[in-house]
Amino acid sequence: MDVFTLFIAIVALVIAILAFQRTGGINDLRQQMEDLSAKSEYATNGARDMTADAISRLETFIRGQQKPSAPEEESSTLEVLNKKN
Repeated sequence: MDVFTLFIAIVALVIAILAFQRTGGINDLRQQMEDLSAKSEYATNGARDMTADAISRLETFIRGQQKPSAPEEESSTLEVLNKKN
C-alpha cells in the first residue's frame, strides 16, 4: 500500500512540473516579478513625491511665505538670552 501511495505522489509531482513548464515556467515567473517590481517602484516614487509636496505646503502654511534663515534664528535667540541676563 505504501508503494502505491508513493507512486501516486510521484505521478502528481510529474504532472505538476509539466503544468508549470506549460504555463511559462521560470522565465515567465521572472518576467512577472520584474513587472511587479517596476510598478511597485513607480508607485513608491509617486507616493514619496506626493508626501513631500504635502509636507512642503503644510510648512508654508504654518510658517508663512518667508522662512527664517539659520543665522537670524541664532541672533534672535542670543538677543533674547542677553536681555534676560
